[in-house]
Amino acid sequence: MTRVLALDVGTSSIRAAVCGEDSEPVGDVASRKYRTTDADELVDAVRGAVEDALAGEEVDAVGASTFGHSLLCLDDLGRPASPIYMWRDTRSDDAAEWLRRRLDADAVHARTGCHLHSSYWPAKLAWLAEEEPELFRRAARFVSFADYLYERLTGERPRSSLSLGSGTGLVDLAGGDWDEELLSTLEVDRERLPPLGDEPTGDWYPALLDGVCSNLGAGCVTRERAALMVGTSGAYRTLYETERPQPRPGLFLYRADERRVLEGGALSDGGNVHGWLEDILGPDEDENALTERDPTDHGLTFLALLGGERSPGWHAHARGAVRGLRFETTPRDLRQAALEGVAFRFAAVAELLPEVEEVVATGGALEHSPAWCQFTADALARPITLSAVDEASLRGAAVATLDRLGETAPEPPLGRTFEPRLDRADEYREARDRDRALYEAITKQVE
Repeated sequence: MTRVLALDVGTSSIRAAVCGEDSEPVGDVASRKYRTTDADELVDAVRGAVEDALAGEEVDAVGASTFGHSLLCLDDLGRPASPIYMWRDTRSDDAAEWLRRRLDADAVHARTGCHLHSSYWPAKLAWLAEEEPELFRRAARFVSFADYLYERLTGERPRSSLSLGSGTGLVDLAGGDWDEELLSTLEVDRERLPPLGDEPTGDWYPALLDGVCSNLGAGCVTRERAALMVGTSGAYRTLYETERPQPRPGLFLYRADERRVLEGGALSDGGNVHGWLEDILGPDEDENALTERDPTDHGLTFLALLGGERSPGWHAHARGAVRGLRFETTPRDLRQAALEGVAFRFAAVAELLPEVEEVVATGGALEHSPAWCQFTADALARPITLSAVDEASLRGAAVATLDRLGETAPEPPLGRTFEPRLDRADEYREARDRDRALYEAITKQVE
């Protein structure tokens, strides 16, 4: 019987499990929480989770889902010369602006599927060259954390998967290789970047972008079925086959592999907003009671851009705002308006993917908040169905690895469906209009 080790390295936690041919764990899922940007500390945490999951058991192959867009500088000895720069590190906002002035931003998006934004490598590399010139000069290699992880765990220098490479914003979609114009502009030789490819290193298949694995794990593998994910951040994505990748305005488009692409929008605000609410307001012991209210009950418009904007406008310097505050405003008003505000950000992305007919929701933040699920269905004006998969990215890593071994995993289970409430449709349309007006006012100030 086929056994694979599935690994999921997220932005705050690690999970590992031995999975069978049905892509389900055959034993306990090993997990680790972490708060570090030190590459070696994170490698040690991953190694510990892997050892706990294997517990001496033999597997046929290993596959991983890892967070995307990370950048790590390595020295001549292959050791970290920098912390891990994560997608949410916004110090390169001004560098992204510099690139937009110097290059044809629309042409870059058309070639790479990525916008010139601080979450991607071009802006981070330009920032390093300007602010940390000595580090930039002496860095022998620039890699994703997953590349370094595999090098440490396998003892060999692996290829970076096409999905992780594409997620850097530095890969030409058509050619599947590093983009020549960006390399020239950034003055980075391709020898300082990892080779791209999906060939395994021994029985370790290259780590895949977490968004790809999340869609695979939730069974969202057509243009008509989108995965709406709320983890620390948020994303609304489709995964499908195409011979000619065609990026659309406002959206990202990454290569998942040689035949499939991942398309959608990303939010910097997601479960982190829920955590922020609990930090400043305390936990709400009866959050589900919020569904008895509609947007007219609090009179607020909460623009959920606390972490800056990615999709659809990619205004790196934009920040959140609240309109309509009064002395009568309560903590519950603010909590409801914030959750609705994130839902309206998803609605703005969903408008750009009109072919989607079905939405499957994943991520612990939604699974534990039926109220937020209901607000999201109301904001999107369409049903959303919770995935019944506990860990979509972990399952996706297993599904992808089994597929490489010639095994086809069964369809994943689905859970509860939340229908938009028709009796509140007018109130949510009006609230969405107010959200759009505030968004336009805020983003106009930073253009």
